[in-house]
Amino acid sequence: MRQGDTEYLAALDETMEILRRWAREGRTDGWYKSLSEELKAQGHNVHYRGPIISQLLGDACRRDSKGTDPMLSAIVILKATGRPAGQFFELANGAPFHRTHAEWTWEQERARVFARYRES
Repeated sequence: MRQGDTEYLAALDETMEILRRWAREGRTDGWYKSLSEELKAQGHNVHYRGPIISQLLGDACRRDSKGTDPMLSAIVILKATGRPAGQFFELANGAPFHRTHAEWTWEQERARVFARYRES
């Protein structure tokens, strides 16, 4: 699987469906490994520690958000820390998200994701 190929795009669609469902459910236990397992159950072999999962989460955010909208992948966390991986924070600080305000936190971002999807 490579970013942009047919298999990747199918996995991206499924990733977005999973994350939106988790957001509607208000899940705070959305681990990278859980996402990997759900993707595998749908026929997408994406390891939770590999680069593809980071690419999928970044692309899901870019597809779902126009910059000021909540970042969908804020709800995916590492089981060991209870926080997103470093790649999430790199994505948050860059374009088009620019989450650089000193008072911004991923917890607030996660709450915004939950609120957005509970309303829809």
